Amino acid sequence: MSEQEKDLPPEAIRALKEAEERRRKMKSPDLPPELGGRDGPEPIRYGDWEKKGIATDF
Repeated sequence: MSEQEKDLPPEAIRALKEAEERRRKMKSPDLPPELGGRDGPEPIRYGDWEKKGIATDF
């Protein structure tokens, strides 16, 4: 039990463990390849897109 979990009620500790279990079981989405996009992680997670110094919001 971590230092943070000592201050939480048992329900919260159980919920955190259940969420961690779900994250572990999740598989990454099978996304189609993007044409002309950036390399690296999916830019949508950051809320904007930048290519060659030009940023656009979604």
